[in-house]
Amino acid sequence: MRAFAAFAAFTLAFTAFAGESYGGSALRASRSIGAPIGFPSACARYSWLCHGGGGREMTDDEAMPLLQKVNRQVNAGVAPATDAQTSGKSEYWSLPINSKGDCEDYALLKLKTLLSAGFASNKLALSVVIDRGGNNHVVLLARLKSGDFVLDNLAAKVKPWASTGYTFLASQNFNNRSAWQVTLAGPRASQFSGT
Repeated sequence: MRAFAAFAAFTLAFTAFAGESYGGSALRASRSIGAPIGFPSACARYSWLCHGGGGREMTDDEAMPLLQKVNRQVNAGVAPATDAQTSGKSEYWSLPINSKGDCEDYALLKLKTLLSAGFASNKLALSVVIDRGGNNHVVLLARLKSGDFVLDNLAAKVKPWASTGYTFLASQNFNNRSAWQVTLAGPRASQFSGT
């Protein structure tokens, strides 16, 4: 995820609103930002990633079991591997290759699986974060009525974004899937916002 180091530096110039405190809140986007390296080529290869719509609105009671199931199944079915190991490239966003992949590959498979299950496309977005260890990481956000929840290859359970301990830098726009927005929030957000 070296490519995200440069991406994270871009967020220094932007100030964003932090979401509400723990438990059921939506991340707030402040402004547009360029997509992470690797996203545009994935967008070109996978039309479902950046285009299209569909799916249906679900109640939180319907959505949460589906999110938990998909998170568990993908985490169990994909083995961790770097892009260099799977594709021979330093940064390559793709579905898992030979059931192996890195964080964005897990997130892409979860996104595709949820779309195939009928989850509303405007309720799913990829997000670039800094994990608890200070590493760049990609997760999938699912926007429910009670807030934004995170599907993560490093966590067995789906959690509200504010319960992850992650700092959210930028996310795919829920309504314009080819665009990205600054969603600066979390424990280290002030390091990037200048406050």
